[in-house]
Amino acid sequence: MAGFDRRRRAGMDDRLVYVGRGWVRGSLFDVGLYPAAVPSQDGRIWGEVYETDDPVPVLDALDAMEGCHHDDPDRSLYQRLMAAVTLHEAPVLEAWVYFYNAPLGQAPRIPSGDYHEHFRQR
Repeated sequence: MAGFDRRRRAGMDDRLVYVGRGWVRGSLFDVGLYPAAVPSQDGRIWGEVYETDDPVPVLDALDAMEGCHHDDPDRSLYQRLMAAVTLHEAPVLEAWVYFYNAPLGQAPRIPSGDYHEHFRQR
């Protein structure tokens, strides 16, 4: 997401086109250094949607950043799954979303589902 430096460090910003802000069904948790999105019908998780004309290197870089190992899901910190994303004043679309794939422990839930807002208030 904008405001966090990970995309630029992975060298993918020039391959992404911002589409808009949107949400997916799920619950968001604060696991310390980063958020953990968990699919559920119990809430909304807010994020940003991007398009790319060069998906293979972009998704490979994102998978590496998120600790996503498709060949060994038990070893993955996150799993990349398709999910319905609702954009403001736009149709629902399908997009890749990274969902947390490890124990949450005592991680507190972020009620707003908005990590930017939560991060600013911490």
